[in-house]
Amino acid sequence: MARDFFAEMRCAVWLAQGPQCWHYACMSVQITIRDVSEKVRDELAARAALQGKSMQEFLHAELRRMVARPSMDAWLQQVRRRKRAAQSRVSVEAILKSRDADRR
Repeated sequence: MARDFFAEMRCAVWLAQGPQCWHYACMSVQITIRDVSEKVRDELAARAALQGKSMQEFLHAELRRMVARPSMDAWLQQVRRRKRAAQSRVSVEAILKSRDADRR
């Protein structure tokens, strides 16, 4: 997998700082999660197995999927900004009428 431009730049900067930083120059960040119940761990392991992945591969993919989309709070803020900018309102009745028309 190719690294992005900024990752390459960080590596170059760290390497330029001297041998004391080389060890950490291009390493990924590690995350540790403590106090995970066996039930949760077992469910994650089962989901990983269903996809033919190790737990690490599965969790890595899930984290990437999670951050690929905005959080619910960020999304709601974006919707509210757009709504204020548009300064338009749609009544509940109009929404329900459109919904019902789609169902026919």
